[in-house]
Amino acid sequence: MALYSTSINQTRKALQAHIVSSSLCSLFRVSRFPSENAKDSVIDSRMVKTGFDLDTCRLNFQLRKLVDRSEIEHARKLFDEMSDRNTVSVNTMLWGYVKVGNVSLAREFFDSVVRRTAVLWTIMIGAYSQRNQFKNAFNVYVEMCREGTDRPDEVTFATLLSGCSDDSNAAKEVVQLHGHVVRAGFDTDIKVCNTLLDSYWKSRCLEPAVQLFSGMQNKDSVSFNVMITGYSKCQMNEGAIKLFLEMRYLGLKPSDFTFAAIFCAIVCLDGVVLGQQVHGLVIKSNFVSNVYVANTMLDFYSKQVRIDDAIKLFDEVPELDGVSYNIIITGYANNEQYEESVNIFRRLQLTRFNRRGFPFETMLSIAANVLNLEMGRQIHAQTILTMANSEVPVANALVDMYAKCSKFDEANIIFANLAWKSNVPWTAVISANIQKGLYEDALKLFNDMRRDAIFGDQSTFACVLKASANLASLSIGKQLHACITRVGFVANVFCGSATLDMYAKCGSIKEAARIFQEMPVRNIVSWNAMISAYAQNGDAKSTFMFFNEMICSGLLPDSVSFLSVLTACSHQGLVEEGLRHFNSMTQRYRLVPRKEHYTSMVDLLCRSGQFNEAEKLMAQMPFEPDEIMWLSVLSSCRIHKNRELAKRAADKLFSIENLRDAAAYVNLSNIYAETGNWENAATVKKVMRRQGIKKATAYSWVEIEHKVHLFTANDVKHPKIELIKEKVNTLAKRMEEEGYKPDTSYALLYNVDDEIKVESLKYHSERLAIAFALISTPEGSPILVLKNLRTCPDCHAAIKVISKIVEREITVRDPSRFHHFRDGHCSCGDFW
Repeated sequence: MALYSTSINQTRKALQAHIVSSSLCSLFRVSRFPSENAKDSVIDSRMVKTGFDLDTCRLNFQLRKLVDRSEIEHARKLFDEMSDRNTVSVNTMLWGYVKVGNVSLAREFFDSVVRRTAVLWTIMIGAYSQRNQFKNAFNVYVEMCREGTDRPDEVTFATLLSGCSDDSNAAKEVVQLHGHVVRAGFDTDIKVCNTLLDSYWKSRCLEPAVQLFSGMQNKDSVSFNVMITGYSKCQMNEGAIKLFLEMRYLGLKPSDFTFAAIFCAIVCLDGVVLGQQVHGLVIKSNFVSNVYVANTMLDFYSKQVRIDDAIKLFDEVPELDGVSYNIIITGYANNEQYEESVNIFRRLQLTRFNRRGFPFETMLSIAANVLNLEMGRQIHAQTILTMANSEVPVANALVDMYAKCSKFDEANIIFANLAWKSNVPWTAVISANIQKGLYEDALKLFNDMRRDAIFGDQSTFACVLKASANLASLSIGKQLHACITRVGFVANVFCGSATLDMYAKCGSIKEAARIFQEMPVRNIVSWNAMISAYAQNGDAKSTFMFFNEMICSGLLPDSVSFLSVLTACSHQGLVEEGLRHFNSMTQRYRLVPRKEHYTSMVDLLCRSGQFNEAEKLMAQMPFEPDEIMWLSVLSSCRIHKNRELAKRAADKLFSIENLRDAAAYVNLSNIYAETGNWENAATVKKVMRRQGIKKATAYSWVEIEHKVHLFTANDVKHPKIELIKEKVNTLAKRMEEEGYKPDTSYALLYNVDDEIKVESLKYHSERLAIAFALISTPEGSPILVLKNLRTCPDCHAAIKVISKIVEREITVRDPSRFHHFRDGHCSCGDFW
């Protein structure tokens, strides 16, 4: 909404009246002549101006009618054929070009006129002002002053100043015009002062605007509207409310623009009671039937999360428009009442409002949030029919919807066809790649975005920080952290939480804690990030401490908080503590445990060997155990040698349709192999081959000097593999001296000698990665290794010994947790 719509409309009317009064259509009664019919006769002023040239006067009337009908070509033809043109003719022709929006032809015609009056200059200035081309309008004004044939009047100044917009960057020009207004003696003209006030606000010149307002001898409702709106736009909401009260004290009646501005100020102050009082004043002032005012009230109630009051007002107001529906639909959506939003949208579809103005962006965001691809495609079809898909916000929402619904090809096609790519679609496709696990591609897209001079917002940085966290690329994470600090997002709670999470997932828990302590504002997201960081790092004590601190700070834990706490309990085998927190979810905090909470509890009980309790809990669940849960049971069965339950868990897994995860088959095969049941182990392998199921290749990677080095078991491709193997063999001798004995049951080789099994264990991917890091980094520096699969128990035992031999801290991050090895011990306490 423009700051000063009333004043602009007045200016445009004044400009037209100026043309009329100067030369166009002013009729005045000059005398009474007796006639046969005894009727009054009138003489057109234009007849006087033309020396009673009736032909010129008649042609001017015809010219004006053609202009009024926008028949500009016929008007120009008539103008060219006129033998005697006057000021009226020239003004009318120029006005015709302006009226149809052909500014270039208007300028060409204007330049061809030899004698230019103040009215003609004002029309040309207005042509640019009406199209928010303030700099061009100002340049015409400068030409007018230099020519000096006619002085600008109050309409000229009002017309010129009305073209100043929020993006004009015209502070210097407005100050100059203020000086000209004073010198011309129009500083007491209220219309000129009001447009000057408006221009100061739009140029973000707060102090001159306040000084001008204070010095105005006469102020009307428009003057106060401009100031109240200006204060509201600049977030000086208390000042806006004070001016509103002063306006009321002076007896000036508020307009629809007054109420719109004051409701904006109240929203920012969270002034529900004050808003309700102003609502009462709206009713008393009989503005409740004004759809513009009704929409500002609807917006106020929806933004105050008073959605019930908003819908009550929505149902009561006598007149609604498409904006009214959009506000309610968006209000419900922001309150996550998606079903209600969809119902109101269906009502909107039955109206006759312009379909292109429907809230497609909001509806697409709902489809994205609930992952409803069918709904998203239906909305997409409607955007195509209404051509709303060409609008940038709608196109951005389409990219986001398809990306979140995992339709990455469709998202990429729409993204590629965008005429202009803001940070919103860039963020959507970056997020889509992260969803797919394509973290390197996500970071590459971020670099492409920066090269296109799109710098991103808080959401963008939160996404790319997630990518670097999943890659455990501390160097990239630090670069992003520096970038966030430079652009001023470091204080943003979401960027801060993402930065904290990045450091935690890169094994820098101390740096994560420092970020948390320095955050000026903490919400549930930042607390959850810190609690999760300690849980993933196996520090149950710190997890519980921060969980309790969060509650003491006044925040209630949510389902994410409890999931982190249960994860910490599972990593440390704290069964009693886990059960206590699990029960408190429903009994104390009225939270309904989700499937992942039950999975954590089942994992905790099974890893502690309490299989009966785990089966009881699974039987009590409000849903069937899924693949993840049965895999957790099967994995624990291998640790505790529970072959009977392992067989049942495997049968449950094999009964799942489209089971493609090899983990179930591998675990069952390993259980058979560890008991010497080679025949059954081989049978499971045959089933895997027959169904085309392949075990995921285990690999580890380490970042050295900003480059990632990837290793697989028995790797031979690395350029320094000979040096790496030499280091592995040296370590193997030292490990043997320290008492390390390989556990050949984890060699996964059947019917071969133990020596071959020992040799294969030596070259597991994490050991190769550690050996490479040892020969590539300074002595004493910490080492961080990432794995895509769980570390085998033999490697876990080996790395403990290695950490003691080399006197370094070695951190290994697998898909579920961190293992911090130091001085022959692991942070997990061998419970993992």
